Amino acid sequence: MEAAAKHLTPVTLELGGKSPCIVHEDANLKLAAKRIAWGKFTNAGQTCIAPDYLYVHNRIKEPFLQHLKESIFELCGKEPLNNPDFTRIVSERHFTRLTSFLDNGHLFMGGNVDKDRLTIEPTVLTKISWEDSIMQDEIFGPILPVLDFDNLSDVVDGIHRHPKPLALYIFTEDHHIQEEVLNKVSFGGGCVNDTVYHFVSPYLPFGGVGTSGIGAYHGKGNFDTFSHQKSVLKQTTKFDIPFRYPNVKNGLEKIKLFMK
Repeated sequence: MEAAAKHLTPVTLELGGKSPCIVHEDANLKLAAKRIAWGKFTNAGQTCIAPDYLYVHNRIKEPFLQHLKESIFELCGKEPLNNPDFTRIVSERHFTRLTSFLDNGHLFMGGNVDKDRLTIEPTVLTKISWEDSIMQDEIFGPILPVLDFDNLSDVVDGIHRHPKPLALYIFTEDHHIQEEVLNKVSFGGGCVNDTVYHFVSPYLPFGGVGTSGIGAYHGKGNFDTFSHQKSVLKQTTKFDIPFRYPNVKNGLEKIKLFMK
């Protein structure tokens, strides 16, 4: 943006951020777990719209976590460090940054690493709070912290206290809860009962809001973002309205009085 400003060039910025994923008590747990595991651990979590952290309702937390573990095993294998298709971390610096989070909270599953190959297996951490280091910035890796909740208002308040996310995901069958979250939380884009898939739709403009980005693109959004909308008014010559031309003859004083 700084470079573009020197030439008055318009820009669109996709910036990322901590994207929340909410699992309510009435969610389809098995399907939610599979879709969250896929969205989070694709490319070893190194996507800007991966679910960054989970808010899981206390009533279904334990069965959901079991479904999540089974889904991760199904997608990545029980020994993902030996899976040649499981992606490495992009650099040693990021590998070191990510491994520093592994002592946060309680290790539910995963946690093993291979420094030589810069790989970290899919890891789920529970008993996490907003004070933990893993919650201070976007993770961008295969580590998923889990927070629990009883009241949806606490989830909304927690998200509000932090920068606006690029994406948000909510799993629930209750349309009222869906609308409550969508209406009360500002975010770039997201899904109801899925993760990441909104990114691939050519019919949905993709972008952030506030600290997570400016502008949007994808599909027609590409054309709109990188085009100038030229506004032109074509006026009729069939008649004219004298009232628009204030002068002494047509009542300048009356016009002034009207404008006051």
